[in-house]
Amino acid sequence: MYLKKMRCPERNQKFYLKIKRRSQQAFLELRSREQQGMISQYFMKNLSKNALAPLCLRVTIGFGFMMHGWAKISRGTAGFEKLLSASGIPLPHINAHIVPYIELLGGTAIFLGAGVVIIAIPLIITMLTAMLTIQIHFGFSSVNTIGLNANGPVFGPPGYEINLLYIAGLVSLIFTGAGAISVDHWLNRRKKLNYR
Repeated sequence: MYLKKMRCPERNQKFYLKIKRRSQQAFLELRSREQQGMISQYFMKNLSKNALAPLCLRVTIGFGFMMHGWAKISRGTAGFEKLLSASGIPLPHINAHIVPYIELLGGTAIFLGAGVVIIAIPLIITMLTAMLTIQIHFGFSSVNTIGLNANGPVFGPPGYEINLLYIAGLVSLIFTGAGAISVDHWLNRRKKLNYR
């Protein structure tokens, strides 16, 4: 039987092609598994506590700033302008148009980890301004219960607690950087590879 296969060239060619195809598929599967292993090793290496801490801060702080900026933009800046002028903020009309975009775009940059060290500075300034002109009058606590009615507790204006938390998170990001899972890290790594 084996001799018959050897004598028939078409059968040998089909048999050879079949074996070749199977070995190529096995090689590709092995290579794919190896690449997946390398990718998972990269993520496991970069998902250390040093990489996750800035990521958690960035996602929370960035999302918060995006929501606050979008709320001001979507409702129109006229109400925010009235608040700024009543608080004695200089140039309320200009600031009412600038601050929401600083919060929205700055929050997006923090969320993505792009230019975190630079972007954190104007966000800290907005938080300090809000804290020192508005929230400081209402005390520390961000949850001010001022009474109780049939529907439940009645809350007053928030204090400066949230502002301090945002500022502390941004200062932490300035010191630690954006972390391993960020646009900044990706750009720095790409730059290093280009210099080699």
